[in-house]
Amino acid sequence: MTSWLCSCNLISYNHNGRFRVRFAGHVGHLTSEQSAALLQFKSKLIESKLYTPPSDDNTQPASHDDVTLLRFLRARKFDPLKAYKQFADTETWRTKHDVDRLFKEFDPVEFEDARRFYPRWTGRRDKDGRPIYVYRIASVGKIQQELNAIPAERRYQRIIALYEAMCGYVLPLCSKLPHPTETPISSVTTIIDLEDVSFGTMWSLRNHLQEASHLATANYPETLNVTAVVNSPSFFPKIWSWISNWFDEGTRNKIYVLGNDPGPMLYKIIDKKDLPKTYGGELEWVFGDVPLLDEDTVQEIGVMPKGPVVFGS
Repeated sequence: MTSWLCSCNLISYNHNGRFRVRFAGHVGHLTSEQSAALLQFKSKLIESKLYTPPSDDNTQPASHDDVTLLRFLRARKFDPLKAYKQFADTETWRTKHDVDRLFKEFDPVEFEDARRFYPRWTGRRDKDGRPIYVYRIASVGKIQQELNAIPAERRYQRIIALYEAMCGYVLPLCSKLPHPTETPISSVTTIIDLEDVSFGTMWSLRNHLQEASHLATANYPETLNVTAVVNSPSFFPKIWSWISNWFDEGTRNKIYVLGNDPGPMLYKIIDKKDLPKTYGGELEWVFGDVPLLDEDTVQEIGVMPKGPVVFGS
């Protein structure tokens, strides 16, 4: 795995062109070819009744915003036909699982309990304004019996609900908050912590991890900005040999393996005040805590709401 996080992978500072590389293919950062691909993609979706454009007087918004459509295009390297296929498959999947109703009616208590088994938002953002999530695998291993006791179908529904919350609340919230560019926030930065993880734990959690990875890659494409794997054990190369196939090439290229002192590398994308102390920062937050909101977020929402909510609703 070509895995070491370095400034050339993540940073593209040059004053006015600072965000050109990192936000290439996003709203406000499209080439003429990419803009043409977006128009062709929309036309194909309209033809198939999978997309409704905004009304002429703009009183009725589009059925899907450009931020969402561009995620599918980036996932398929701006090939409109391939993006159309993935989008259509996702819409079929959403209908099959009645995703909108599932999320709207999801029990708030169960929803909050489900957070224990998946990546959690720290309440902070990286230097570009993307939310920072942390996933400590050993903590999940300790409650694995509880996880296994949940029926497979309901476990799958929990994953859906949490992804819907991320896309419907956290990302729009972070887009509204001050950040260095007007480009909407459409992805997250994640720290995967493998401290104290045994090979047995990883093996026993493989189905759980694979299920979430497959669901995200297929139905929530390009919601991953960077994943930094920290505190990786000596057997990690063996693990990577069987989990790398869970991700498409684009996602694999965004996964970086750091040593036991990840701070210096993470500082390139995260301010110290927003990085948990565990990883070399100054933030008093550990996996399992509720989001520790920064001042801008508190001013915007007050406190983090509980349960399945949509930002602005």
